[in-house]
Order: sequence, then C-alpha cells, then structure tokens
Amino acid sequence: MQLITSESETFLRRYLNNASPTGFEASGQKLWLEYLAPYIDDWKLDNYGTAYAIINPGQDYKVVIEGHADEISWFVNYITEDGFIHVIRNGGSDHQIAPSMRVFIHLRQGGKVEGVFGWPAIHTRTDKDASLSPSLDNITIDVGAKDRDEVQKMGIHVGCVVTFQDEFTILNDRYYVGRALDNRMGGFCVAEVARLLKQNKVKLPYTLYVVNSVQEEVGLRGAEMIADTIRPNVAIVTDVTHDTHTPMINMKKHGDVRSGHGPSVTYAPAVQQRLLDLIIATAQEKDIPFQREASSRVTGTDTDAFAYSGGGVPSALISLPLRYMHTTVEMAHKDDVANLIRLIYESLQKIENGHDFRYFTSIS
Repeated sequence: MQLITSESETFLRRYLNNASPTGFEASGQKLWLEYLAPYIDDWKLDNYGTAYAIINPGQDYKVVIEGHADEISWFVNYITEDGFIHVIRNGGSDHQIAPSMRVFIHLRQGGKVEGVFGWPAIHTRTDKDASLSPSLDNITIDVGAKDRDEVQKMGIHVGCVVTFQDEFTILNDRYYVGRALDNRMGGFCVAEVARLLKQNKVKLPYTLYVVNSVQEEVGLRGAEMIADTIRPNVAIVTDVTHDTHTPMINMKKHGDVRSGHGPSVTYAPAVQQRLLDLIIATAQEKDIPFQREASSRVTGTDTDAFAYSGGGVPSALISLPLRYMHTTVEMAHKDDVANLIRLIYESLQKIENGHDFRYFTSIS
C-alpha cells in the first residue's frame, strides 16, 4: 500500500504554496476538493467555507475525520502618510519573525501586491533600545510607495489580508518544509485516507465525512459550525503538535514529542477514552509507531469543538509533530505524515456501524 504517491506530493506542493488565510480559504478549498473528487461520492461547502467530502452517503451512523484549512496571516490596519502599512494579527501570527520577510498583500478584487516587512539597519540600533525589538506597534510593510495615496491606488486598503511569501520544499529528503503545514498537512492527510479507501476498495459500514474546516486559528469556529451541520456520531481530528526536541523548548512543560517517532495521541478531557483506546489498540496491532501527550484543560484544536457539540460527540486527536510552528519554515517528518495517514485509515476500519463508545450501558 503506497501511502504517499508522487501525485500526492504534487498536490501537496500546490496546496501549501497556495495562500488560504483565516476567513479567505476558498482557493485552497477548491484545490482540496478537486484533488479529492475521484475518491468520494459527494461534497459540500458551508456558508463560511468549510469543505467536506462524503463517502458512502445515506447511513444513519456518521463518522468525521477532520483537519483545518486556514493559516495565520495579517490584516492591513493603518496606512501612514508616508505609505508604510501597519498590521494586526489574523490568527496567531508571530511579530518576532516578521522583520525582513517578503509578503503578499491580497487585494479584495483579486490579485496581490508584493511587499516587505522592513526593519531598521543594525547600524541605527542599540541593544539598550527596547523600542527596536519587533512588536505589533513597530513592524510595518513597505510596498515601495511614496505616500498613502499611492498605496491606495494599488488597491490596498484597511482589511486586506497579508501572507508571507515562501515556497514549499523537502529538506534532506526527509522533512516537508514551508508555511501553513499547520494545518493544511492535516487536510492533506485526511484526503490521502479517502484516496486509500477508494483505491483499496474498502467498504465502510457508515457514512464518512472528510472535513476541511475553516477558522480554527481564531477559535475553532469552522469546526463548531460543521459539527452542528453534520451531527456526527464519532470524530477523529488531526492537527499539529510541537516537536519538543528542538532548541529552547521545555519538555517538562510541553511534553516529550520527537519528529520521526510517529504521530502523537492526546489524553485530555475532550478526548473520549474508549475511542482513544481503539486508536491505540489499532496502532499496536498494525505496528504503527505513536507517541503520547496530555492536555490539562483543552486541546486547543478542533477536537474540543466536535467533542462538546450536539450533546457530546466521542472525539479523539491524532497530532503531527511539527518544528517551528507558526513560522514560514514549519517542518514535518515524512515518516510521521505517512504513519498519521495509516493510523487514521486503519482506525476507521475498526469502527463498526452503530459503535457505542459509552463506558457502560447497564448496571447490576
């Protein structure tokens, strides 16, 4: 069974190089659905842009596998008289990585303008000047305009969304590298599960919804909406987690997770423990490497939205170890991606029609 094909990686490259910032995910969703089309029975799009594919429609029992589609970005917030552009976050964008980065400013009517996050030369700064550390107050975008009027004539206005320029690459034939692996890599993984089900002629005893939710980066909003629409019986969510073996990360605080050692399963209040047991048993039976981590209150992922919807939906989280989250050089090990796909694929085949995940159904 070929988990990731050359055609798959071609799609992944196009998918990651395309910008899909929070609230503006449509172009990425179209690419995703076009790739999925040969492997599904139907698809739908909700009012805010969450895309979902349907396999074996019409069954009473419904299972969701989900990743989120949106990426962090910026909004144009203010344009100075001299033509410099101040921004605010759209999601968890990191102001410290902005200086000297190239950007695209996406125009409302279509098209984009190139710009850069400028930064004062080292000659003009001193270590004692705290105001010259990057902050939301002092990072600005330069589009080479002479003044505010010229910026506005380019089609740039308050509310235009800004993304970093970059290109997806593969490092040392081992790591996928780029921006927005959080979490279009999850969208890629659930799409690959759908492909494998079709190509291996797996007949599931329930309806499977393959979901690519919007607006996770601003509060799990897309998952909240789609959980209410689908009302699933089970949800398996995939997102990214931190590779805590990279420099300057405290493993006592963030756990012990390492790239290349397999996807990570999470213990948390939102995670339904019998569903988690099924996933772990599947990994052990199929010899799929996996890691473990814990979340004390919330997972901070779409798992929470599904779990607490509709009176409670048995939900679980399978995460992809990621280096340098919310930067333009996010890194995921190819083996972890393949094993995450395989773990979801195999777990789906362990879920029965009408599967009851309650802890007990009778008392003496």
